[in-house]
Amino acid sequence: MTMQLAGTDILARTRSVIDEHRALEGPLLPILHGLQEEFGYVPAETLPIIAEALNISRAEVHGVVTFYHDYRNHPAGRHVLKLCRAEACQSMGGNAIAAQISQALGIGFHETAKDGSVTLEPIYCLGLCACAPSAMLDGEPIGRLDADKIDEIVQEVRS
Repeated sequence: MTMQLAGTDILARTRSVIDEHRALEGPLLPILHGLQEEFGYVPAETLPIIAEALNISRAEVHGVVTFYHDYRNHPAGRHVLKLCRAEACQSMGGNAIAAQISQALGIGFHETAKDGSVTLEPIYCLGLCACAPSAMLDGEPIGRLDADKIDEIVQEVRS
């Protein structure tokens, strides 16, 4: 069974990631992180390969992938915007900020813009509670979100 991802052998790349992490205690999470780093997401076709290699059920692997919010089942956009949805950010206007960002980008949570420019993801606490509401764009924290910062973010991800 030959599987291809963008012209590259997904099977060989998946087995390489598994081999790199399988000797660890509790290797499933490191393997999933490795696959997401390798492909930008965890391809569905890798789940049976992981299950077989670790001698666990496909349902167990699927359950872990779908339980944790950081794992994607499709490629992310060129930029990833994570918006804090924790209580401190919500108490400081986070729901209105979420609505503004969603409208400005034309996408909801767990969606990628049609042009592939940005993926919007919820995150539950960035540890920036004193600077609420907050977000993270491509790994860089942004505090005290307001309409001006939303405009800057939208302009940056669209450029």
